[in-house]
Amino acid sequence: MNYVEIWRKLIIGDNKSWVLFENGTCVTLMEPKEDLATQAIDIMKEYGLVHVGTGSADVGIIKLDNDPGWVVTGHHPDILNYMSPDELKNDNPEDFVVGLLGRYKREMDSESLNITHIEDKR
Repeated sequence: MNYVEIWRKLIIGDNKSWVLFENGTCVTLMEPKEDLATQAIDIMKEYGLVHVGTGSADVGIIKLDNDPGWVVTGHHPDILNYMSPDELKNDNPEDFVVGLLGRYKREMDSESLNITHIEDKR
């Protein structure tokens, strides 16, 4: 799956910088600093890990109109995950399944912190 092309299609606004992690987590940087990678890593360190029973475990699901997938949101509005129908075993998955898998991908990225792409739109 080419997450770079997916996020280029989904992120609205020609001036939004963002950082992509290896499992597809995208951190949009609304107020980009000099070092985008460090800024995104700091956000993931603080807000990416899941702690059950806290807001970090909450997810939101956005079914996309222009794509067959979903965007999974969390407690930080600038951390997003894309879920493709190909990643799910069911053709019509429950929202909570989509959310849990998206949250899991965020958790993996917040542990590894491996950046695969930086889109600098400053």
